[in-house]
Amino acid sequence: MRVLVACEFSGIVRSAFVGRGHDAMSCDLLPCERERPDGWDGHYRGDVRELLSDPSYAFDLMIAFPPCTRLASSGARWFKGREQEQDAAIAFVRLLLAAPVARIAIENPIGVLSTRIRKPDQIIQPWQFGHGEVKATCLWLKNLPLLVPTQLVEGRTARVHREPPSPERWKNRSRTLQGIADAMADQWGNLT
Repeated sequence: MRVLVACEFSGIVRSAFVGRGHDAMSCDLLPCERERPDGWDGHYRGDVRELLSDPSYAFDLMIAFPPCTRLASSGARWFKGREQEQDAAIAFVRLLLAAPVARIAIENPIGVLSTRIRKPDQIIQPWQFGHGEVKATCLWLKNLPLLVPTQLVEGRTARVHREPPSPERWKNRSRTLQGIADAMADQWGNLT
């Protein structure tokens, strides 16, 4: 399966698919934090719109993590006066949902997408996939089944919420946890 992981600088989800034998690449404006397991860089540094509009690229599955700065409820106090930026962020998500890819998942926190586009198909938590923490994550799905929890964890903390201020805070809060990446690769990578 050819997989595009859009707006991913960490390489976590991409590597999960590659580790299961898929032809997967990530794409982000930032450089990737990790190499693919097979040694190929596997990362397109640039705007995902360039890949989606290039007919030489064709993907069976796209998992996209659009920036949530102007979309997440956690940043709502900063929305006033930035309506144009928010409209551009929503338009970007609409473009991703309309991409010429048969199966699509869009990931974002609880926020304005629920009212400006549609309610998410699923809300997942890290503690459903082997991580002892809380972080409600919405998934908007096109031709994909809901993710089935793989490992429920009892002790739950709000690590992401308690991330101290730092220049790396936004990166630390936005990385996909390995258990969720593995569930995506295991459950969505087997679709034909």
